Amino acid sequence: MRIRLFCCSFLLSLACVGDAAAIGIPPAPNMQAAPATISIPSPPAWLPALDRLYDSRIRVAGLEERKFTSEHWWQITTPLLSAERGFQVNNIAASAEGRPLRHVAWGDGPKRVLLWSQMHGDESTASMALADLLRFLAEHPEHSLVQRLRQETALHFLPIVNPDGATRFQRHNAQGIDINRDARALVSSEARALQGLRDRLRPQFGFNLHDQQVGYRAGDSIRGTAIALLAPAYDQARQVNATRARAIEVSAVIRTVLEPYISGHIARWDDTFNPRAFGDLTAQAGVSTILIESGGIEGDVHKQRLRKLNFLALVAALDSIATGGHAGMSQALYTTLPENGAVWPDLRITGATLAIPGRPLARADVLIDFEQPLLERGATIAEVGDLGDTPARRVIDASGLYLVPIQAPNTTAASRVHDQPFLPGSPAYFHLSRDQHGRSIVWTLARDVDPARPGPTRND
Repeated sequence: MRIRLFCCSFLLSLACVGDAAAIGIPPAPNMQAAPATISIPSPPAWLPALDRLYDSRIRVAGLEERKFTSEHWWQITTPLLSAERGFQVNNIAASAEGRPLRHVAWGDGPKRVLLWSQMHGDESTASMALADLLRFLAEHPEHSLVQRLRQETALHFLPIVNPDGATRFQRHNAQGIDINRDARALVSSEARALQGLRDRLRPQFGFNLHDQQVGYRAGDSIRGTAIALLAPAYDQARQVNATRARAIEVSAVIRTVLEPYISGHIARWDDTFNPRAFGDLTAQAGVSTILIESGGIEGDVHKQRLRKLNFLALVAALDSIATGGHAGMSQALYTTLPENGAVWPDLRITGATLAIPGRPLARADVLIDFEQPLLERGATIAEVGDLGDTPARRVIDASGLYLVPIQAPNTTAASRVHDQPFLPGSPAYFHLSRDQHGRSIVWTLARDVDPARPGPTRND
């Protein structure tokens, strides 16, 4: 019997392509870097020191897991946001369920920047990074970067635009509305609050901060996308005017900071104009808008590494706005990024014999998707059949084993497993067993993968 467990994606640590030791990140020999197609400028000289400072004195404690409520986020960050430190905090609206939407302002400069995060309640990476950014501004007033930002920019934050969704860790708000597709109709109070703030502030720059599916590939490669960037189009023709050109330049600055860590794993979102989306309509309103989408790094189950990269990217972008350093950056640094490619399924069980009680045995592969892919929680059957040519982020070779469906917890007598077909869309509950009756079990998937036992081993 042959049992193998392996990963078809990248085992991506935060590695440096170049002077990794200087930035404090050990090199990762398994990292799959893309062939160089353009000369990448060196990252800012301050990056190594800020990288080290982040780990010791910037990263905010209490946000070690991706799922948290807006109340928890504000409880952690509010002590940082005192008037003595230059902050103003105001309630500007309430969510559908009455949770406050708060606007945080800091800085005395002429260049207005609006940053908003977590329009989708289950996309929390940037909210963690914004907490770190606020602590950096609050507790390091003598740092040269902070001084430049205070003198040259006025920063405005609307963290956790969707607090009701954050409470449930779901994409939509409590009314079932996708806030990021409500920029035209403005049905939701959350969308109206964001648009009202934008119209009142009239910022020159905007940062639209999201998470994307973990399974995205960088172009047509096998490399997963860790971070994707977009300078949204402002019209159907996807033209580049001066406003969008500035957003492209800032995106280029972000790439120079990210390259030492995740070279080959940076992509670009499709820039097809969407008349319902906030990024596109904000760009149409004359704001140089930058979308940052956090994908995934294998092993970074709560996106703490991506959180740090978001922080470093935002500091670099804001500093380039403060100094004007983005001006003249080559647009090719942005346009040569590969677009987000195919989305790979999360897990493929290959080579097993499907043993459903009362049905013929069948040799079949099974694709599994997870509600929380990096944690491998909430498994659902995506497809069953001959899937040998279908790539997946992770593959379990179950040749010689039987895949035996099992009953979900609290299954009633009226809905036993033989009355529930093993079909796509069904929750994933099954054993991998040496026998077709499921008596000699070598591995079990009951919706969530046990992190201590991610798959069968050779000794099973």
